[in-house]
Amino acid sequence: MKSELRTGTPYVVFQECPGEIALAFTCYGCPLACDGCHSPELWCASNGKPLSDQTFETWLNSYQGLITAVVFMGGEWAVFNLQQKLKIARRYRMKTCLYSGLNHISHHLRPYLDFVKLGPWVSIRGGLDHPQTNQRYYQLHNGEISADLTYLFQQTD
Repeated sequence: MKSELRTGTPYVVFQECPGEIALAFTCYGCPLACDGCHSPELWCASNGKPLSDQTFETWLNSYQGLITAVVFMGGEWAVFNLQQKLKIARRYRMKTCLYSGLNHISHHLRPYLDFVKLGPWVSIRGGLDHPQTNQRYYQLHNGEISADLTYLFQQTD
């Protein structure tokens, strides 16, 4: 059985994928339930609406020429459905990014990603902008990590 990918209305972001203007899709049904999560409403798998391939392409067409990347905030639990969206984004020549609370992602997703944020939210460690964070932001090439780009989120004085 193919797991459904449910999202809210996408929004344009400028920081989540450095150097890119991205359309971000927040996915519902997160099974991690990290302590201190800023968006516990994302845990409920019945929230949001199913993101069909047709609807996804409609969003991409609406922003054609305005965005350079697509970011999924979660969704790795619907691996094959997310994989299909990443393939579509690649056909549109978009860079692709996944924000995951996991420490590793499925080999089914890696070949279709340009960037990935890995690591659960740990409040005492902070997010990507904190030097003590447990989270990492990586660039991928041919499905393999090619560079740790976490430093792009951390300002140096």
